[in-house]
Amino acid sequence: MRSDRGQSAPLGLKIAAACGLLFLHLPILLIFVYAFTTEEKSFVWPPPGLTTQWFAVTWNRPDVWEALSLSVRVAAISTAIALVLGTLCAAAVSRTKFFGRETISLLVILPIALPGIITGIALRSAFALADIPFSFWTIVLGHATFCVVVVYNNAVARFRRTSGSMIEASMDLGADGFQTFRHIVLPNIATALLAGGMLAFALSFDEVIVTTFTAGQQQTVPIWMLEELIRPRQRPVTNVVAMVVVLVTLLPILFAYYLTRDGDQIAGSGK
Repeated sequence: MRSDRGQSAPLGLKIAAACGLLFLHLPILLIFVYAFTTEEKSFVWPPPGLTTQWFAVTWNRPDVWEALSLSVRVAAISTAIALVLGTLCAAAVSRTKFFGRETISLLVILPIALPGIITGIALRSAFALADIPFSFWTIVLGHATFCVVVVYNNAVARFRRTSGSMIEASMDLGADGFQTFRHIVLPNIATALLAGGMLAFALSFDEVIVTTFTAGQQQTVPIWMLEELIRPRQRPVTNVVAMVVVLVTLLPILFAYYLTRDGDQIAGSGK
């Protein structure tokens, strides 16, 4: 019997796939091209000339560094909170049975399923009712709502693929809860947590809508880019920053994919 894997895809399917990829990625390539243009005030195609001067200009812009620093700090702390809360929620849902477990699981993933503007309005209303001024921490709390979901989804899937007999054997051999977690559970879920953490960092770094409702007068990189597009003064600088955002978000996603692509095997299930 002939295997389907050896058959070539139809020409029409190849063309459709190529058109789809171009539609998705050609605008990103244009961002990279306009980062080198000599035209300062408008986007002209083709660019009248190419230069690398905007990289030096961007490097010396203090507002860029302030926005970048804020985005990195927010993403890092939001990811740390998400790793703790997401892992604990995943362990509870996947390893224990209790009334309302599926409802709790739904409530955990709900923030990322809802439109961002709904989450943003809800958070802004909650902060106003609690008389909490907008600050660095309001942005962190806003980002943590969806970062927890990313970590939770990765962790709960890995928990469910980890054999419970390994934990039971560890406990039977005299290990306490902490030792079992350190030597049995953590090694099995570490790559899932790392992947979830990197995805959470990438999502937080380029988040716009929730940040708009929770940042007050502060500017993360995406908010800074929106402001620059509305009131431009050096358009290529915006494209240079966009290149940084693309790299900062793309590399963790690729690394997360690499870590989780072979995660469909059940650890401890035997041969």
